[in-house]
Amino acid sequence: MLKTALKPRWILGLVFAIAVSGVFVLLSQWQFGRSTQVEVPVSTGTEDVRPLTATLQPGTFFPGSVADQMVSAKGSYDARNQVLIPGRLNNGATGYWVVNAFAVQDAPLLSGAGASPQMWIPVARGWVADPAEVPAPPSGVVELTGRLLPSEAPLPNTDAGPGRATAVSVAELINIWEVSSYPGFVAATVEIAGSSDVSAAAVSGDLKPLKIGAQPPPQQVNWLNLFYSVEWVVFAGFALFIWWRLVKDDYRRGLEDEFDDDALPEDDGQHPRTQPRPSDQTASAAGQPSGAPEHQPSPSEQKVQP
Repeated sequence: MLKTALKPRWILGLVFAIAVSGVFVLLSQWQFGRSTQVEVPVSTGTEDVRPLTATLQPGTFFPGSVADQMVSAKGSYDARNQVLIPGRLNNGATGYWVVNAFAVQDAPLLSGAGASPQMWIPVARGWVADPAEVPAPPSGVVELTGRLLPSEAPLPNTDAGPGRATAVSVAELINIWEVSSYPGFVAATVEIAGSSDVSAAAVSGDLKPLKIGAQPPPQQVNWLNLFYSVEWVVFAGFALFIWWRLVKDDYRRGLEDEFDDDALPEDDGQHPRTQPRPSDQTASAAGQPSGAPEHQPSPSEQKVQP
């Protein structure tokens, strides 16, 4: 069959089938790209800065509608309530997030035996590579602006060590700091102390700013385009199958022609012909049928003869 496939016409047919299959594969990729489209983002105003006290309430679950919202608050840092979160990346380098407790002015207070006289919120101020180079937080009244994010999940059965936490988890931090807290944290972008911006983005030093943007919009799957992409792949395989089938049919026709040529008898003049027996020739001359017994004269007929 390989000899049949190497015929010039079938080689050209294979080239044509591969070209058609390539076109079908490109169409499949195009349909697949159209099957996953980003939803048109609805402007929710997450980049518009809103007051923290009007956006999130303490003592409640963190609603997903306020995630990534830019918020502002006025208050002060507690330099004693500071932890490092290990295993955080910044431009490919592994380091630590510096997280401080921030007392929010004019925040509603919780009631109960374990409630603190102030309402706090964890603030991720920046990233450092060396824990020994962590700068102290700004003192005094600070006007904070940052992105509001939901609490992270702590790592189970993990001891981060003194002065550290496994994640920016409110449940973990309130046990370390023993304070009442909002159910989320803020990634700081601007920190105004007095009249100066003392944030990591404005001051050069070992503390690097956290560049946390809003989450990308979700993607929706167009199942019709996904089906078309699979269909084009099937067509590409079918084009090669048709070429193989045509070559196979040509190969079988060749075998049938060879078999027919071998089955025909050759007239070489040496095949014996059937010759009539001598008795058949005598019977034919006497008008008797072939194979009839000859007439024998009786004794009386023999005597009459002279």
